[in-house]
Amino acid sequence: MEMMIEVQDLTKYYGPTLAISRLNFKVAAGEIVGFLGPNAAGKTTTLKILAGFLAPSGGAARINGRDCLTQSLEVRQSLGYLPEAVPLYTDLTVTQFLRFAAQAKGVEAKAETREVERVVAACGLGEVRHKLIAALSKGFRQRVGLAQALINTPPLLILDEPTIGLDPSQIVEIRQLIKELAGAHTVILSSHILPEVSQLCQRVIIINRGQIVASDTAENLSRQLGRGSRVRLTVPGPDAEVAAALRKIPQVQEVAGEGEGRFLVVAANDADVRPQLARLVVERGWDLLELKAQEFTLEEVFLNLVTEEETTEEGS
Repeated sequence: MEMMIEVQDLTKYYGPTLAISRLNFKVAAGEIVGFLGPNAAGKTTTLKILAGFLAPSGGAARINGRDCLTQSLEVRQSLGYLPEAVPLYTDLTVTQFLRFAAQAKGVEAKAETREVERVVAACGLGEVRHKLIAALSKGFRQRVGLAQALINTPPLLILDEPTIGLDPSQIVEIRQLIKELAGAHTVILSSHILPEVSQLCQRVIIINRGQIVASDTAENLSRQLGRGSRVRLTVPGPDAEVAAALRKIPQVQEVAGEGEGRFLVVAANDADVRPQLARLVVERGWDLLELKAQEFTLEEVFLNLVTEEETTEEGS
């Protein structure tokens, strides 16, 4: 499998402060990978090193086989970068800025107009293309930033909070655009919106306190790191009596009543207690309106990992 990103023992100090420590990960060509972590975890530092804007203190990062430190210019030519704070020339119109970006990225003069038209259409900028960037809303400025990242069809896109500041309909449009980039582009996506990462990314890398604490698909992380298994059921009976009966089933750790006959049952050791739950309800003569397993969300997995990491550090 061809690798687009290879990171080996990557370390960065800001003076005496350690920002990231011996990071190791790979991203295959065509993958969309989520890069997650709490504030000050080292996400932006890592992305800036990959983009060639920061030099590492140790280790190495390679994009498309090129070293991000010693071959910085070649690396920048092969990627599009959308930082969280998008740098724009606000005294230019959208079209003028994108033409400038195309020229800076080495797009041939005869292809410049076609390339600008392509990214304007892809990012929904047609209605504002002749407006000064200074007059645009934050959402449209974000779209302009994404458009410049797409110019010249780079094989790698690094997107730091790409939907920040967008309204709900714009978020849906940008998410769809990012989905369509899979295969033709490798995408590394940093976002605080964890459902967004679940929807868009094939794999997730979670960083905390400058170190990688997990790397896998969201589904695998949910199975591996979720504590026990959970079942949601709806039984329109006397809530207190139903809850008390459910708690007596072996391996049921917790029963949370949510009102109107809805319950969330947590079982120990990934036990599948659905057959016992169904049997109990039928034997008691209650109606069973819903019975389904509920996976742990990426938010819950993320919080488990970060909390465990902090607890371990405090206890050491």
